Amino acid sequence: MPRPELQAPPEIFYNEVEARKYTTSSRIIEIQAKISERALELLALPNDGIPRLLLDIGCGSGLSGETLSENGHHWIGYDISSSMLDVALEREAEGDLLLADMGQGLGLRPGVVDGAISISAVQWLCYADKSSHEPRMRLKAFFGTLYRCLARGARAVLQLYAENRDQNEMISTYAMRAGFSGGVVVDWPHSSKARKEYLVLTCGPPSAQTYQPKGKGENGELCSEDNESDADTDDSQMVDVYDRNRPRKKLKVKKKGKGREWVLKKKEQMRNKGYNVPPDTQYTARKRKARF
Repeated sequence: MPRPELQAPPEIFYNEVEARKYTTSSRIIEIQAKISERALELLALPNDGIPRLLLDIGCGSGLSGETLSENGHHWIGYDISSSMLDVALEREAEGDLLLADMGQGLGLRPGVVDGAISISAVQWLCYADKSSHEPRMRLKAFFGTLYRCLARGARAVLQLYAENRDQNEMISTYAMRAGFSGGVVVDWPHSSKARKEYLVLTCGPPSAQTYQPKGKGENGELCSEDNESDADTDDSQMVDVYDRNRPRKKLKVKKKGKGREWVLKKKEQMRNKGYNVPPDTQYTARKRKARF
C-alpha cells in the first residue's frame, strides 16, 4: 500500500471517513499510545508534579493528546485536517485545538511552551502538495517558529517516518539551522515493523547539562555503547548526533567602479572624434547619492 503522503495532501487524505476509521482502529490507538508515551519519556520533563504546557504538532483526533492529559499536562494541538479536529471535539479532547498548517509556522509567543511532541507528521513537510509549496522553505518556517516558542532548554520530540535518508538529513539540517541541538534516537533498529525514529531536539546549543538519550533494543532495553559500536554505521546506529552548523553568509565583494581618470580619458577620446562633450569640471565622475 502506498504511503499516505504520496496519495494526497493531509487535509484531503484525512477526510471524515478516514479520520473516523483512524480513530476507531484498536491497533492504531495502541500504537499511538505507545509512541506518545515514549515521546513524553524522551522529553525528560522534571518530575516535580507541576503541569507543563506542551505542543502536539499534527495532533489529529487527539489520541496522543490523551497521553499528555493522563500525565497531568496541558497541551495545544495543531492539525491541518478539519475532519480530524472534528473527531477530537466529539471525543472531548482536553487540549486547545488549532486548525493550522505547520509549514506556515507556529503563531505562538516566544518562550511560552515547555515542550513539544509530534507523532508521524513532520515528514509531510517534505512533499510539495501545491505549486506554492517549497519543502525547504516550509521546514525553515516550521523549525524557526518552533525554536522561538519553546522555553530555553526545552525539548521537542518528533517521531517521523521519513521515506529515505535524504529526507531524514533535510529535516535534521533545517532543525539545526534554526538553532536546535540534538539528534536521532532509533528504537528497535533491527526490526522493519517495530523500528521507530525520534528526532530529539533541545532549544539551544549543547551544554554539559544536556545529554542525548539512547534508543531501545530488544526486550525494550536501552542500547549500550557496546551495542552501538557493533552496529552498522548506516541503518543500525542507535543515535545520530548533529551539530549546529549554520551556513556562512557570502561576503559582498565591492566591485571596483570606473573612476574620474577613466571618465576623463573617455571624454578626451570623444573630443578627438569630433563629438560635443560637456566640459570637465570638479563634478565630473562624482558619485550621485542613492536618494535625496
